[in-house]
Amino acid sequence: MRIRKFKLNESGLNRFFGPLEAKIMDILWNDVEMTIKDVQQVLEREKSTNFNTVMTVMNRLVDKEILRKRTDGRSFLYKPVLSREEFLSTQSKEMTNELMDEFGNVVVSHMLDALEDVDDALVAKLEEKIKELKKGM
Repeated sequence: MRIRKFKLNESGLNRFFGPLEAKIMDILWNDVEMTIKDVQQVLEREKSTNFNTVMTVMNRLVDKEILRKRTDGRSFLYKPVLSREEFLSTQSKEMTNELMDEFGNVVVSHMLDALEDVDDALVAKLEEKIKELKKGM
């Protein structure tokens, strides 16, 4: 699964998905499996949402291999292929690798500059990772 567009000017899940896709994923990551109707009813609490629109978006997420769809009697149940944490980890790793391939040292330098704004635990974790990498050299 590869998200082709990352939107810098958005935040949260909207960086990876369109607005309705992000809401649907947020709903499905908080439940086990749901039908289109179940998802639509949750969306309806906030704003009127057409069933066919929800169905189209959810089936496109299946086509993108973001959601899994299975038959349950006369209904289809949908659930995310990856947990929220797995998805975010996979996407951030892929994005980091692409940035490293394209921009190399500049990216590392900017990431190190950003460490000034994080807590000591993250810096300690990074130092530990660097030690592990040096052992493998």
